[in-house]
Amino acid sequence: MTRIGFLINPIAGMGGAVGLKGTDDKVEDALLRGAEPQAKNRAKITLNFLKKSKSLIFFTPAGAMGEDALRETGIHDVQIVSHPANKTTALDTKIAAQNFIERDVELILFCGGDGTARDIFDVVGRDIPILGIPAGVKMYSAVFAIDPSTAAEIVLTQGVLSYRDSEVMDVDEEAYQAGELKTFLYGIARVPSETGKTQTSKQVFEESDEERAKGDIARFIREIMIPDVLYILGAGTTTGSIACELGVTKTLLGVDAVKNGKTIARDIDEKALWVLLNETHEAKIVLSPIGAQGFILGRGNQQISARIVRRLGIKNIIVVATPHKLRETPVLYVDSGDRILDAEFGNTVLVVSGYRMAQRKPIYQPQRG
Repeated sequence: MTRIGFLINPIAGMGGAVGLKGTDDKVEDALLRGAEPQAKNRAKITLNFLKKSKSLIFFTPAGAMGEDALRETGIHDVQIVSHPANKTTALDTKIAAQNFIERDVELILFCGGDGTARDIFDVVGRDIPILGIPAGVKMYSAVFAIDPSTAAEIVLTQGVLSYRDSEVMDVDEEAYQAGELKTFLYGIARVPSETGKTQTSKQVFEESDEERAKGDIARFIREIMIPDVLYILGAGTTTGSIACELGVTKTLLGVDAVKNGKTIARDIDEKALWVLLNETHEAKIVLSPIGAQGFILGRGNQQISARIVRRLGIKNIIVVATPHKLRETPVLYVDSGDRILDAEFGNTVLVVSGYRMAQRKPIYQPQRG
């Protein structure tokens, strides 16, 4: 039997759809904005695959930090290691991690974001491999599977896997909330190694020709913008260049909406965006993959939810990226939270990479069970 330490951060990802840059210390604000818990549902996608295996035994905290999802999925080979309070904290994560060490688990499978990864790493270091089911707002560490179903694939083949060193990243929270991304290396964890199934750490490209390339992309996008069509601009510096070309200010790490060269909404959340779309005759989404991770959807732009994409249709998504970023990103990823929608993106996507220039890039599609 493979001994799995399993943990959920119940509040992970709640801030994404409501336009917050994270959930740490902002749970009450997220709830006031109508946020709903996401992590449990993300974890259950993984568990629904794992329940088919008879060779796994799970060690987990009671209640919302793991036990509930396991029981609801139909997994009964479960041992409780701790009893957190209803309002969980980072300390509860660290207590569970310490108990995982004492139970000699072979892998810690957790559902959360960068903060959860850091809390676990603080306790276990490199002694126990870790693997994240992505559920946070900002996931810049390289310890996460591409999506929940891929996390299950990795666990089910763990016995024949090797391990690699992967970065646990830290984010300057104050700078992030102010719209500036500052990351630094927090530690090096051990992660099950299977090529293309775990994300890379976030990279910020600084090549001298990057700004020129972004400018070329921006000029082309401005030329093809259709009058009276609403354009939803995702996070990032490339979409920021498009806003600059239009003469408006962009929320660097948020989602804005422009129409006829004017800003209609800044730093908009998912619910407000849904209302705006229902008042709009036609709209398009402009997205840029995150750093070297290559995610079109599912990392840092949860405001653009699966229902938003379905409302507009995949055909109305424009993907933009500089040539350098595309060289460093051989495969792109989609993790909208809706596996059927993710599959509808197909195996390739056309990416605008310059003035009247585009490249066709492959999209990773996990095994569908």
